[in-house]
Amino acid sequence: MRKALRWLLALTVLIGTLSTAGAATAAQPEADGSTDIKERLLSVPGMKLVEEKPYTGYRFFVFTYAQPVDHRRPSKGTFEQRITVLHKDVSRPTVFYTGGYNVSTNPSRREPTQIVDGNQVSMEYRFFTPSRPAPADWTKLDIWQAASDQHRIFKALKPIYGQKWLSTGGSKGGMTATYYERFYPRDMDGVVAYVAPNDVVNDQDAAYDRFFAGVGTKECRDRLNGVQREALVRREPLKQRYAEYAAENGYTFDTTGSLDKSYEATVLDYVWGFWQYSLLSDCESIPADAANATDEEIWNSVDAIAGFSFYTDQGLAPYSPYYYQAGTQLGAPTIHFPHIEKKYLRYGYLPPRHFLPRDIEMKFQPHAMRDVDNWVRHNAERMLFVYGENDPWGAEQFRLGKGARDSYVFTAPGANHGANVAGLKAEQKALATARILKWAGVAPAAVQADPAKARPLAAFDAKLDKRGAERTLRP
Repeated sequence: MRKALRWLLALTVLIGTLSTAGAATAAQPEADGSTDIKERLLSVPGMKLVEEKPYTGYRFFVFTYAQPVDHRRPSKGTFEQRITVLHKDVSRPTVFYTGGYNVSTNPSRREPTQIVDGNQVSMEYRFFTPSRPAPADWTKLDIWQAASDQHRIFKALKPIYGQKWLSTGGSKGGMTATYYERFYPRDMDGVVAYVAPNDVVNDQDAAYDRFFAGVGTKECRDRLNGVQREALVRREPLKQRYAEYAAENGYTFDTTGSLDKSYEATVLDYVWGFWQYSLLSDCESIPADAANATDEEIWNSVDAIAGFSFYTDQGLAPYSPYYYQAGTQLGAPTIHFPHIEKKYLRYGYLPPRHFLPRDIEMKFQPHAMRDVDNWVRHNAERMLFVYGENDPWGAEQFRLGKGARDSYVFTAPGANHGANVAGLKAEQKALATARILKWAGVAPAAVQADPAKARPLAAFDAKLDKRGAERTLRP
């Protein structure tokens, strides 16, 4: 009997050993990353595949990811947030990108991703459709909740993409990357924030007036100011054209309250819009003698730069989340128009409340941006801010204090809202590129010894590498 028991025990141990070995063998592909990346990503709880699109050298996926509506009370419901993954290799660093608005569902590669030759995870900002809870509780749209979205995505994907991570974004996306770092400073290994406004005190915007008084050349400013003023002098005939244009396209004006208010808002965006997206050399396209220009020339110039379709109900609707945030936490610029007589101005530069449906309640929180600004000044570590010299949104920038470490604020000469590292002066460009490579853990030895040798690790791809700013007069 004892022999039989010993034999049975030995057999049990042997079977257990084989089972353990088999389990280890089965788990090995997951551990070394050889399991198909799509299956690994879909193994993340809450991750659903929308589509996969081919791109040479990459795998590109569009997913939805289940997020809590309220990260403080995750049991109170979820919503589906769109994210995309541009997969290079799990052995490469990963760049976490958001533009602060909708996410593109086509393959694209942001500048830091090209520099480090890495993977890219892109997130759609909460409340931008279709990443909007239903029903929409707008009180859950704030910078902490959005930062917590990013934190949760990072925690879910870090076991798959185990190398260094950088966060990045342009304009509102640059702001988003900064706020994410403020609330979750241990997640990322570096931050590259492009053209990120920093409106610390919402009702003190003299910096914007100073900007418009000195940007570019006097000749260019005079041309732009002349067209803007003339569009208001000729308000009545051009409004008639606006009414016809709206009728042809089915545009309505319930949000702003009137066609007249939308017309003035568009005209007042004209000078800002030029400097945000154009270069000084583009001034040649602006009518030189506005007073003697035809109505057609004035209309076409304003429409090409500011866009008469925007301040319609249809144009504003996709941007409701931005206006809500601008009116509750981010702040929004207020500028003056000394070149336009008061008799031609009926409304002036309107605050965000005018561009959001009235049934959405708003209350401004002045402490939000002050908190972020103070944190950046005293705690920034491995953060790079890039601005454009001629970009209005750079009139109020993030600045670094004594507590900042390995962090930089650079300005690209002559650049607009599409400013990037490639447009910096040679010495700053090399330093910025070298730091990005260092933060991502992929700086070659030659670059570590001499930052002047820093170059992007991936060749430029005109189709994949997006340059310039997306066309919206919001940040």
